[in-house]
Amino acid sequence: MPTMKEAIVYGDPLTVEIVDSPIPTPGDNEVLIKVEVSGSNPKDWKAPLYSKRPHNSGDDIAGTIVAVGKFVLEFRPNDRVAALMGSRHGSFAEYAIAYAYTTFHIPDSVTFEEAATIPLTSLTAAYGLWDILGLPTPWRPATDDIPLLIYGASTSVGTYAIKLAKLAGIRPIIGVAGSGAHTALEAGADFVVDYRNNLDIAGSIRAHLTEGQRLLYAWDTVSEGGSYQHAIKACEPGLGLHRSIKAVEPVLESKLCLILPEGQGKFDDIDKTKTKFGIARVASAHGEDAARRDFAYIFYRQITKWLQEGKFAAHPFDVVEGGLAGVAKGLNELKDGKVSGSKNIFRIRDTPGL
Repeated sequence: MPTMKEAIVYGDPLTVEIVDSPIPTPGDNEVLIKVEVSGSNPKDWKAPLYSKRPHNSGDDIAGTIVAVGKFVLEFRPNDRVAALMGSRHGSFAEYAIAYAYTTFHIPDSVTFEEAATIPLTSLTAAYGLWDILGLPTPWRPATDDIPLLIYGASTSVGTYAIKLAKLAGIRPIIGVAGSGAHTALEAGADFVVDYRNNLDIAGSIRAHLTEGQRLLYAWDTVSEGGSYQHAIKACEPGLGLHRSIKAVEPVLESKLCLILPEGQGKFDDIDKTKTKFGIARVASAHGEDAARRDFAYIFYRQITKWLQEGKFAAHPFDVVEGGLAGVAKGLNELKDGKVSGSKNIFRIRDTPGL
């Protein structure tokens, strides 16, 4: 049986073992991809740590189609694609399996390196804006000012949330970031508040609202270290636009989207009488809810169109040397908070011995 190299991530201590594994075969609704570049995300080190299960934890993939399942209609061998994993295999490998509905074409103008930054965090950003917060979409854009707070605006989820919100006509967008503030501004944030050495983050956020504007929507892509409490303090329930009837009526609560840190709390300290909150879970794209799966399918096809039209761009990235041999370094940098305003990616062909 043909074999491939793949990286197995261990949680405690954070280490990586490169092993030989069989090249997988796609199921009926899956595609087999030759991985050119894999992206990385904080969950890639958190999942093995908190599950206590060493595994190939990568989720972001860019490469070429090798084979497709019998029910797959829109992909064929040699197509250039990106994909969100979540099937039987991770992206830290020479070959990987992805579901067809979370795989999307990438235009020739987009490199594999750029494409590998997109799948997981762009969909997370979209779920937050449109599923949790219920904000206007690019297909039915905002016609009035809707202030939006993006906490962690230089993270890849944060910058993609900014880009998608801009496409939906949402403004002003107020970001909170540190050393990566330039990334948030380049993504389209109207203002960025620096949280470092700031004794009144909420006040600094509210200083960017003009008279009559009320901050009712916040997307906290950090969700730890007190970030969401700053976001809640900055928000002000009051009068909001009820889009379904196109009229102004009282809004009794602000809306907050969060990311749930693996193995940590459930935000029990949030006053639910004042703040309605939800958690953006990208794993729901592979869950039982057919609507979430359909949302992922449609969203990724729209991403292809926006990339082709130049309306959407990848997150900044840093290529970690060594391919699969660099996964340990790249994930430890994420864990240690050394990655800001960019995403660590791995070119699989750089793996020694391949």
